[in-house]
Amino acid sequence: MTTIAVLGNGRVGGNLATAFTRAGHEVTVVDRAPGAAADAARTARIVINATPGAGSLERLAALREELHGKILVDVSNATTDGPDGLPADLIYPGSSLAEQLQEALPETHVVKTLNTMLFPVMTAPATLAQTPTAFLSGEDPLAKQTVRELLVDLGWHKEWITDLGGIRTARATEAAILFVPHIMRSTGFAPFAISIAR
Repeated sequence: MTTIAVLGNGRVGGNLATAFTRAGHEVTVVDRAPGAAADAARTARIVINATPGAGSLERLAALREELHGKILVDVSNATTDGPDGLPADLIYPGSSLAEQLQEALPETHVVKTLNTMLFPVMTAPATLAQTPTAFLSGEDPLAKQTVRELLVDLGWHKEWITDLGGIRTARATEAAILFVPHIMRSTGFAPFAISIAR
């Protein structure tokens, strides 16, 4: 059992919290109540950033002390929204939210994952007709191994998880969000994920 704080109580955060609780972890879901994020981050071993990516950096940078030595799992994408509310452009072109978080939180182990799929797939990858891929980006091998084990708890087979390397590789997976609005306009809101076919 691991103590997990999920920052963000929307569809992504709620879905992850439910799945991790079902897997036997002790989970706290944090809303926008003043001080709630600091309290949860201070007591958790792992913190999951499921907040809207556009405001994530400012929100998490304020928790630098509480996140010291912790694993921060970043599942968000930082984008501007188009007229229809779907992602339009990257906020950090030539970089990534994960890199910005790692720079702002040097004593925190940032691991990027689960950001290349619609939220239902995060906790039910086997429901897709084809095998999806979950990517890992981060500087600390032990942190990535811990996150890999968490993904297995969510139903990800080990062979479906690909470690891309350091945190800089997150700029590639975050850029994949630019596929999303076009796919959704073409086929509607049906769960999908990026997959590496071999």
